[in-house]
Amino acid sequence: MSTKEELNAPEEIKGVDDLKITRTDKPDEPTMEVDFEKIQDMIVFDEMGNKIRFGDIYKKQKTIIVFTRHFLCFVCKDYVEDLALVPFEYLQEADVRLVVIGPAPFKFIKDFKKLTGYQSTLYTDPERVLYKALGLKEHLEHGSSDSRHVKQNMFMGVMRSIWRSMKYQEFQGNVQQQGGALVVGPGNELLYSHLDKNSTSHTPINKLLEIAGVLPVSFPKDPRVQSL
Repeated sequence: MSTKEELNAPEEIKGVDDLKITRTDKPDEPTMEVDFEKIQDMIVFDEMGNKIRFGDIYKKQKTIIVFTRHFLCFVCKDYVEDLALVPFEYLQEADVRLVVIGPAPFKFIKDFKKLTGYQSTLYTDPERVLYKALGLKEHLEHGSSDSRHVKQNMFMGVMRSIWRSMKYQEFQGNVQQQGGALVVGPGNELLYSHLDKNSTSHTPINKLLEIAGVLPVSFPKDPRVQSL
């Protein structure tokens, strides 16, 4: 970590204590204003640092695209772990592609996939050009804990996230960035969009699967103890 990063890191970690809690049981679903002409030529990166044109991701196939928060976010870790449980056969049978995009440097892709067990496509948008073009929200706000995809309580989850940031000595994306989801394609056909208002207002995975025509998956509230 550079001297500048060392000076900034404590402030970012301290900011976790200032998280606002949202307890709305049935939040509305803000949607993205998707301008295909604007976003299709934007670039994301694969784990080797290769540039991938965003429009090519969904050009030939219906695609579920999940935009995560930073890779040290415990909520995103839990959510992507559940995405990893979607059988490839279900996706193949429905001719649907599953893609995750994170706002982190591409060098963290391999470690994040190993951590979550996620084996489908994962790209990054480190400068958040695509995130901004889609209007994904940028504010630090934690939601309620009623998501079936979140297995850790806030205190332990935040502590584990801080521990991982100390291990890497580097943040893996902007801590204020929120995520979202699209179901799109083939081509410029938008089937669904959702903007996350906070860290846990993500779309339930089975809803994404249903919209895309994929069989549902069982996602029990998993009480397992997770390692740091």
